[in-house]
Amino acid sequence: MSSFTELRNGTAGIDFVGPRRRWFTISAVIIAISFLSLGFRQGPGSLGLNLSIDFVGGSSIQVENTAGLSIAELRTAMDPLGLTAVRIEELGGGQTFRIRTETLDEDRRANVIATISEAVGISPDNIDYRSVGPTFGAQIANRALLALGVFVGVVTLFIAWRFEWRMAFGAIAALFHDLIITAGIYSLSGFEVTPSTVVAVLTILGYSLYDTVVVFDKIKEIEVEESRLDYESVVNRAMNLVLMRSIFTSLTSLIPVGTVLIVGSFLLGAGTLTDFALALFVGIAAGTYSSIFIASPLVAAMHLRVPKVHDKPTKPSRPIKEEPEPPKAAPRSVAGGSFDSRRPISNAGTPRPPKKKRR
Repeated sequence: MSSFTELRNGTAGIDFVGPRRRWFTISAVIIAISFLSLGFRQGPGSLGLNLSIDFVGGSSIQVENTAGLSIAELRTAMDPLGLTAVRIEELGGGQTFRIRTETLDEDRRANVIATISEAVGISPDNIDYRSVGPTFGAQIANRALLALGVFVGVVTLFIAWRFEWRMAFGAIAALFHDLIITAGIYSLSGFEVTPSTVVAVLTILGYSLYDTVVVFDKIKEIEVEESRLDYESVVNRAMNLVLMRSIFTSLTSLIPVGTVLIVGSFLLGAGTLTDFALALFVGIAAGTYSSIFIASPLVAAMHLRVPKVHDKPTKPSRPIKEEPEPPKAAPRSVAGGSFDSRRPISNAGTPRPPKKKRR
């Protein structure tokens, strides 16, 4: 039988729980890199993320680069405006500029648009301008955090009620694992975090949770059907049975999302697609890894650390040795001699009395 056939049938016998320290170490390294990037990388907003003006407030100007300017040339043209915080990004391979500044009043807004239109050689009417106040941005950020908190709370209660608290802990650990890695990728790449990104993050959390719950349900099913197996064997058996299902489901999701990310974002320059597709792609990949190598091995580790009472082996009771009875002394006659007290065995039954002779 080939290896692929064994994987498909769930008979490969892969040990997922035994080398769990290896999986935890890999995740710890990736999470550490993400935290370092979030802590030391500078970006507009907080936590080292390139937050859009929808979260932090400000003004955003998007214009086509018809003159073929570089970022340095456009920045030089905008220096006389006296803006304190200017961020210029190239979109679509330099075909479009996105300029972010602090919130502008009406007079400064007209002056900035006129300067940019003159530099790139385009009419001011063809410039896309957006402005968001800091109060509105703070409200959006708070609502996004509230939605995330409600999602995590409901998920925790449901899994604890449906399965057990250890599985709820493992599922939430996998969710935060995916969140931190996705945030680290955004911090390292410098992509802008928009409300579309928040929607994508909530989508991938639901996807990761679905994969994790499928594994947990299989673990409970095998635990009931094969009660003689220890918990580590139950988890490994369940993981082998759902492994190919998880991989195929992830591939069928990653291929179209990757197509949207590469074709729609990088080739066509659609910035909104970039925000949404990148979060989906990173989250689905991280969610598949966490549901296989993080959630279930973590639950198994907690079970092995605190075993159940009925899982403890009981010592067999020591059999009681019977003392041999001492041999009985043979009965003795009055004169001191011994005799055999056993009755003679006869097949003829009870002997008849002797007949009297006739005279």
